[in-house]
Amino acid sequence: MPTTKPSSADRKAPASRRTASKEVRRQQLIDATINSIAKHGIAGTTMSTVTEFAGLSIGIVNFHFQSKQNLLEETLMYLAREHHDHWMKSYRDAGLGAPEKLLAIVDAHFHPRICTRKKLAVWYAFYGEAGRRARYRDLADQIDDERLGVSRALCAEIIGEGDHTGPPAQQIAYTLEGLYDGICLNILMYPEHFSRPQAKAQIRAYLASVFPRHIAMPSFDSEGASKTGID
Repeated sequence: MPTTKPSSADRKAPASRRTASKEVRRQQLIDATINSIAKHGIAGTTMSTVTEFAGLSIGIVNFHFQSKQNLLEETLMYLAREHHDHWMKSYRDAGLGAPEKLLAIVDAHFHPRICTRKKLAVWYAFYGEAGRRARYRDLADQIDDERLGVSRALCAEIIGEGDHTGPPAQQIAYTLEGLYDGICLNILMYPEHFSRPQAKAQIRAYLASVFPRHIAMPSFDSEGASKTGID
């Protein structure tokens, strides 16, 4: 019986499926690591706790990451890239004006997919690791520095329009970074008092105080909750 020679597309299909399967497995393990760290902390996270959350064998973890430290670092980089890609997309999709772009970066920090108590717990678990804090900081620094530079440039553009009597662009950008970290910690520690909409309103209020001609001041009730309808 004559046979039909497989096409090049057919010959490539199994390799593509294997690649997709590998990516899916790695993501499963990273998601499981996030769950484990959020529940047990970094010290309490082991290959066993990760496999329990993932429903996979320890052999699969070893095959994809070789060690717990590699898995931890890949998890941190996944969170950093996810955060970076989200705020960058918001920045690029925003209106043409510098104030709108700056506010888009603010809002991206507190998007429901990015700013969850589980992910915040993981971020602070990494930075609480005294022994490897410098290593973890190095992994995320390049991404954070890019955001700082973008924010500084936007602030400088707004200041360049004149009539600015507030802090210089560099100082405003550094203050924004501090506000992001501090308010995220409040959301993690005191969820009954701090929410994502409130966080965005608080940072908008700061920017409105330094750029009153460009950014409107949000309104708050007597207890400090935002009344501006920021989602």
